[in-house]
Amino acid sequence: MSTPGWYYRLSSFFKEKFGEKVYKIPLDAGLTCPNRDGTISTAGCIYCYNPGFSRSALSREQEKQQIGIRAQILLYQAEAEKRIRKDSANYNKALSDHSNFMPRRKYLAYFQSYSNTYGDISYLQAMYKEALETPGVIGLSIATRPDCLSASVLELLEIYARDYHIWLELGLQSSHDRTLQFINRGHGYNSFAEAVQYGHEKGLNICAHIINGLPGESWEDMLETARRLSSLHIQGIKFHQLQVLRGTHLEKLYLQGELDLLEEKGYIHLLCDQLEVLRHDITVHRFLAEVTSQDFLLAPHWENSRAIFAQQIEVELKRRGSWQGKKCL
Repeated sequence: MSTPGWYYRLSSFFKEKFGEKVYKIPLDAGLTCPNRDGTISTAGCIYCYNPGFSRSALSREQEKQQIGIRAQILLYQAEAEKRIRKDSANYNKALSDHSNFMPRRKYLAYFQSYSNTYGDISYLQAMYKEALETPGVIGLSIATRPDCLSASVLELLEIYARDYHIWLELGLQSSHDRTLQFINRGHGYNSFAEAVQYGHEKGLNICAHIINGLPGESWEDMLETARRLSSLHIQGIKFHQLQVLRGTHLEKLYLQGELDLLEEKGYIHLLCDQLEVLRHDITVHRFLAEVTSQDFLLAPHWENSRAIFAQQIEVELKRRGSWQGKKCL
C-alpha cells in the first residue's frame, strides 16, 4: 500500500529505469501550430504566448534566428554540467570543440516549443535523428497536439521507441469539449483519447498536459478530467495553473473582470484531490507552470518555487493520510 504523502515523481521513474537522474533539454525546432498558421485558426488558444513559458521559443524570438538542434543540446549540456560539476574547463571545451564534448549525464531532447510533430516528415525525421545522435541523449520528449499525429509520424516514433526512451507529450488542457471550444483549442476530447490509444499501440510513453482553473470549470469538472485520464493509456501528467500572459485573449477577459483565478492554497487542495483519483502508476512531471519572465505575467503571482510547492503537496497529502490513487476506482 502507498504511504501518506506519496505521489509518483518523474525523478523516481527515471531512477527506477535508468538508475540515475535524467535531465530534459528544452529545444526549439522552428515549428509552428495549426491553430496559429491558419490551418485551424490564426488566433491560437486564448491563453497561449509560447515565449512566455518556453525559454527556447523566447530565445528564438529575441535573437530573431534559430541555432541547430545539436548546437542547442550541446550548449545546454555544457551549461548544466558546469553547474553540476563546477567544471568551467569542460564547459569551455564544449563551446570551442563540440565534436569531442562528452557529457557525464543522461539527457532527453525535449522538443518543447509549439507543435513538434507538425511538419514535413523528412524534416521531422532529420530533426529527431540529429538530437538522438548527439552524445548523452538517450531519447526524446516531444510536445505536440493530439490532432498533429499522422500515421507516418507515429510509425517513425515507433521505430525510435525500439532503441530509445520516447515520451509523447499531448496537450489536452481539459476533458470537457465546452471548455476546449471556449479556449479555442481546435480539437475535442475524443481526438485526444484516440491519439493516446494510437501512441500506446506504438509503444510510446504518453504524458498528458492539463490546465486547472480554465474559465467556466467547476472543481468537479477538474476532478473529472483527472478521472478520465486515469482510464486512458497514459504514463505521465503535467499539471498547470491557468496563468494570464500579456498579449493573449485571456488578458482581455482578465482586465474586463471576467476571470476567477485559483488561489495558491486552493490550488494545492485541488491537486491533492486530483492525485487521489489519479492512477498510482501515472508519473507526475509537473505541478506548477512557470513563466520565462515575470514581465509576461499579469496574474496570478505566487511566491513559492516548484520545489517548495511540491513539498506543500506532500504535506497536505500526509495531513489527509492520503496518497496518489487512494480514491481511484
